[in-house]
Amino acid sequence: MIPIGANTWIWTSPLTDAGTAKLAPKLAAWGFDLAELPVENVGDWDPVRAAEVLPKRGLGATVCAVMPTGRELVAADRETIASTQDYLRSCIEAAAKVGSGVVAGPLYASVGRKWRVEAAGRRKLMQELAANLTPLAEYAGERGVRLAVEPLNRFETSLINTADQAMEVVEAVDSSALGVLLDTFHMNIEERDLPASIRSVGNRLFHFHACANDRGAPGADHLDWDGIAVALHDVGYDGAVVIESFTADNDAIATAAAVWRPLAASQDDLAADGLAFLRSALRGAQS
Repeated sequence: MIPIGANTWIWTSPLTDAGTAKLAPKLAAWGFDLAELPVENVGDWDPVRAAEVLPKRGLGATVCAVMPTGRELVAADRETIASTQDYLRSCIEAAAKVGSGVVAGPLYASVGRKWRVEAAGRRKLMQELAANLTPLAEYAGERGVRLAVEPLNRFETSLINTADQAMEVVEAVDSSALGVLLDTFHMNIEERDLPASIRSVGNRLFHFHACANDRGAPGADHLDWDGIAVALHDVGYDGAVVIESFTADNDAIATAAAVWRPLAASQDDLAADGLAFLRSALRGAQS
């Protein structure tokens, strides 16, 4: 059975050791398999401590990178690119310590950075990105961690919006440690056929984010979840499916994610209802 997780952004930002300790028993009681831990800033939470707290509750972990303004792997000065690579190495090290097999996220440019990119310019940017990701993929692979590049919708980036564009970078780097994260929120905007996009990535799908089309609980929406679940089964996906949503209680994250209204009766309901729905959908795809 595919493990199901919840991103701690559903409840809190930034994550701290206290936040992990508070959420772990709740996630375990609901039946989640793992917690997804965002690294907003290195040092916000201690990977060694998380590696102690989560297993005591029977929980695994995945790690997601966070790309605010100033974290760039393309179209930036060498100092910015180098500091971003250092940050991503820290994410890889954290993932190795908590037993996460993946560091996932938009590992190329800051969220919200958009500029007009013509075809020739895009080719150059993709070449630059591949060159800057290659040493990170090598670093991750040496530590038993894989990197998963996430396409974002057109309102959040102009660089990688689709599964096909993400695969361009994966194929250019040509490392077994580099694959793709697909997220149903972004896919709903950019992909014409969500199951087909999953199949197009195939065995390079390393991570999967699930939420409703409005960032609410999976299943409380119009998405083709039966088709999504079958596609995951067909490509032999054995990574985690993680519910990613955001709390409106934190002004910074609510503004960044454009969460202007409640997405469920409560954040706990969003997680628990989403878990129940995903368990059923994924089980159905195997029958």
